[in-house]
Amino acid sequence: MRVMVMVKASAESEAGVLPDEALIAAMGKFNEDLIKAGVLIDAAGLQSSAKGARVRFAGDRRIVSDGPFAETKELVAGYWVWEVKSLADALDWAKRCPNPHNGAEAELEIRPMFGPEDFPDSTPEIVAQEKKKFASQQKRPRKRR
Repeated sequence: MRVMVMVKASAESEAGVLPDEALIAAMGKFNEDLIKAGVLIDAAGLQSSAKGARVRFAGDRRIVSDGPFAETKELVAGYWVWEVKSLADALDWAKRCPNPHNGAEAELEIRPMFGPEDFPDSTPEIVAQEKKKFASQQKRPRKRR
């Protein structure tokens, strides 16, 4: 099962404060452990919401709001995508994670991701086709912008 593990934002992450060298090293080791175990699919830190925007849908209208956004505790500062056996397996990995906010209060949210097999009209052929697309997407080199 694939899960997204979201690191909730803090006042510091929203202010653009970068992690110190010790936390970067600890996270690097944790990510290496995830890679060695075949768990890590993707991961990234996100810049503060001040550099982002939201698009709200109201019928046919699209309303754009520029950041920053209120309610820091509801924002995401980074994420991982993991391939795990179960939610319990994801929780075991999450408990091994270094504190993402340098020892201050922090929170990870873990959410299972939908796969093609979760949709009622999926046939084995559709599931195989979607998995093949996903695998080929993962192998493509990323373009730097």
